[in-house]
Amino acid sequence: MSVDLLTLYFIIIGTLLVSAGLTFWEHRTHPSRSRSLRVLAAGFATLAAGCTLVLFRADVPSALGSPLSNLVILSGYLLVLNGVASLSGRRYRTGSLALLAVMALIWLVAGAGGQALVWKYVSAFPIALVSAATAWELWRCESLKAFKTRYIAVAVSSIHALVYVGRAMLLPGWVAAHGPSVQVLASNVTMYEGVLYSVILPMALIKLIREETLNRLVLESQTDYLTRLGNRRWFFEQGARAIDGAAGHGQVAVLAFDLDQFKAINDRHGHQAGDQVLKAFARIVRDAMGPKAILARIGGEEFAALLVGEDAAHAQALGDSAARRFAETIAHPVEGIGIRATVSIGLAHFAGDAPPLADALARADQALYRAKALGGNRLEPAIMLEAAAAD
Repeated sequence: MSVDLLTLYFIIIGTLLVSAGLTFWEHRTHPSRSRSLRVLAAGFATLAAGCTLVLFRADVPSALGSPLSNLVILSGYLLVLNGVASLSGRRYRTGSLALLAVMALIWLVAGAGGQALVWKYVSAFPIALVSAATAWELWRCESLKAFKTRYIAVAVSSIHALVYVGRAMLLPGWVAAHGPSVQVLASNVTMYEGVLYSVILPMALIKLIREETLNRLVLESQTDYLTRLGNRRWFFEQGARAIDGAAGHGQVAVLAFDLDQFKAINDRHGHQAGDQVLKAFARIVRDAMGPKAILARIGGEEFAALLVGEDAAHAQALGDSAARRFAETIAHPVEGIGIRATVSIGLAHFAGDAPPLADALARADQALYRAKALGGNRLEPAIMLEAAAAD
């Protein structure tokens, strides 16, 4: 069943208006992406307005109908590009205005006699350029790289760019070789592809932003608000996966940390200063343990770390470094108050298969209690407990 061009125009206009409405509605539930969604909604609405102008361009003075329709449509594509770019904090404001000015100049130079040529072929090139830039912005957006829907959005924008590259660069030759029927076929292909673009791209973008928001909420639920380390639940979930992955293939080390006399710090200097000490320790232990360590605040002034593989082999040296650096750093003023603070550490090291994480952490906790009993500000390996028991 074939659909005439007029019907396709109505379908595109309708889908673009619906997409604009849905995208604008989404901005209320995604505050961090509100501006991007509003720009995208404006882009889809502007594209719908441009397509509507195309239907009535014959009723506008001939010198204005085609140029005005094309410039409005191009503005819509540029708004979509800027909406996508804003997801990464980038803008194309100057470039957008420059491209619109160049296109307006082309229409002016072409005059009434060259408008048909510009409409059929030349006007397709800037649309191809902007669509390709939109695909590129989607591809390099760091915050969206974790989501597979991004591939759909990139593919839709890339196909749209290729269709318009074909109209600008290949179609003139085909028309010259095979006659006007090729032009009609190209118009139909462009319209059918336009329907898909007007539906799939907006829906893909909305889904991407929803996935990003959901991912952020999940991450926040697994993150300690004060220190920005993982929380207890996250530690046991990630740690269990890491231990399962290392089973029979490498070493595993669990370290339990407890800040010495932390209640006295809160009582003497106040909870705000205590919070600064906790944040300072989190920053120091993160730097000392390295990027592969699974680190978490598991309660109050208690922290834990899990190391696997080569890092686990150096766990004692890394723990000693963290304790030393914390004691040295925190002695300097924190929020205007010089605070003496230290940390006690228990280490459980497993050269072969490690027990479940809860058991491994319990072993590290036993070593931690010994470190605190010996005066704190030190690391005690769990192996020393076993040796003492054997004597």
